[in-house]
Amino acid sequence: MTYIALIRGVNVTGNNMLPMKSLTALLEKMGCTAVRTYLQSGNAVFQSPATDRARVCQALTTAIQKAHGFAPRVLLLTAPELRRAMRANPFSQAAENHKVLHLFFLDAKPTKADLQAMAALAANGEEFKLQGRVFYLYTPNGFGASKLAGRAERLLGVATTARNWRTVTSLLEMTIDYPQPVR
Repeated sequence: MTYIALIRGVNVTGNNMLPMKSLTALLEKMGCTAVRTYLQSGNAVFQSPATDRARVCQALTTAIQKAHGFAPRVLLLTAPELRRAMRANPFSQAAENHKVLHLFFLDAKPTKADLQAMAALAANGEEFKLQGRVFYLYTPNGFGASKLAGRAERLLGVATTARNWRTVTSLLEMTIDYPQPVR
């Protein structure tokens, strides 16, 4: 099975340091193959014989904790899931500027998302859309300046991890030459 790992909160402002060489070694020790990492922000594409996603997430979290002393949240996607999220992008005009479009991948489908509070926080042309387990956020004046970006997880009511459009695109491209399961 080909997985895309999105590891939350690593290598940010000098905290929770996880060198990508170490991440690669940990995944290989878990029996994963063809491991590739992207940037220094906890993104990896790999093959695993395991089909139980929760078990792979827990094993990776445990391995990181043992090796580095912290237990990050790990979210695993498949290439078809990432491709569907990209195709469902409601802000196609933003795809040209990778810095203004972020996809928040959610651990679960929210049941109590406060969309009214989100709408009240949206400022300076910001737009958002919640579709299943993906929250799309368009921030034409910058993600870092967005109050909505900073409060999105709390208002969604589920754990998230966000990636900009370039990262999402690059991760999907990294899966192109992996064999995909026949369905």
